[in-house]
Amino acid sequence: MSRRPVNPARRLADGGSIPFVGSAHSKSRSSPLLSVILLAVGAVLLIGYLYSGSGKTTIEKEALSKVEGVVSCTLEVQRALPVLKKAYGDSMLKVLHVGPETCSVVSKLLKEEDTEAWGVEPYDLDDADANCRSLVQKGIVRVADIKFPLPYRAKSFSLVIVSDAVDYLSPKYLNRTLPELARVSVDGVVIFAGYPGQHRAKVSELSKFGRPAKLRSSTWWIRYFLQNSLEENEVAAKKFDQASVKRSYKPACQVFHLKSYH
Repeated sequence: MSRRPVNPARRLADGGSIPFVGSAHSKSRSSPLLSVILLAVGAVLLIGYLYSGSGKTTIEKEALSKVEGVVSCTLEVQRALPVLKKAYGDSMLKVLHVGPETCSVVSKLLKEEDTEAWGVEPYDLDDADANCRSLVQKGIVRVADIKFPLPYRAKSFSLVIVSDAVDYLSPKYLNRTLPELARVSVDGVVIFAGYPGQHRAKVSELSKFGRPAKLRSSTWWIRYFLQNSLEENEVAAKKFDQASVKRSYKPACQVFHLKSYH
C-alpha cells in the first residue's frame, strides 16, 4: 500500500515554494552558485523524505488505505479495541495479536493499564521502525510463519486476535493455523477478515504475501468453522454487538468470535 511520492526536486524546479526562484528565471544567465545551492537543497529534502517515509504514523496509513480503497483489518482492530474490551473484559488483560503490522496493535495494547500483549508477524519486517525493532528484540513480537505450529504453549494467552492473516491462507493451511490459534488461547479467538470485493491484489502485495488475498463470504467462513469443529463464542459475539451499537461502531471487516479448545 504505497503512494507515489512527490519528487521534491521537481518542486524545486517549479519554484513555487522557494523564495527568489521566480526572479532567478527572469535573468538570461542564472548564477552557477545558485544552481548548485538549489540542487543541494533538493537532494537534502529528497533524502529526508525517503528516510521519513518508512515510519508512517497509524493515521497516515489509515488515510492512505482509504485513498487507495484498501481496507486494513489490522487498523480495524485498533479502532475496535474499546469494543473488544467491553465484550471480553478481563480476557483483554493478556492478548496475542497475529497479523501484519502487529507492532502497531501491540504498542497500543501495551499503553492500556494492566494489559500484557504479544504479537506474531507472519511476514518479513524489512521496513520496521525503531519501536517495532525494539519489540522484536525484547521477544514481545516474533516473526513466525503461521502455517506451522505457533511458538507458544497451550493456553498461553487469554485472547488471540487475528487480522489480515487468514485471508492469505488456503484451506490446507487454515486447517493447521486455526486449531493452533485456538490451542494457545483460553477464552477465545477473534478473527478480523476482509469482505469479498473489498480490495484488489497488487504487485507489492503478491511479493510480500506470496498470493492475493482470498476474501471469503461470511457463509463460507461459518461453514468452514462448523466443518472443523470450531464453535462460535455466542456470548462474546452478543456482547461485542451490543457494545458496537452503544459506541456507534460499525466494523469495516468481518468479525468472528470463536471458542478455544478445552
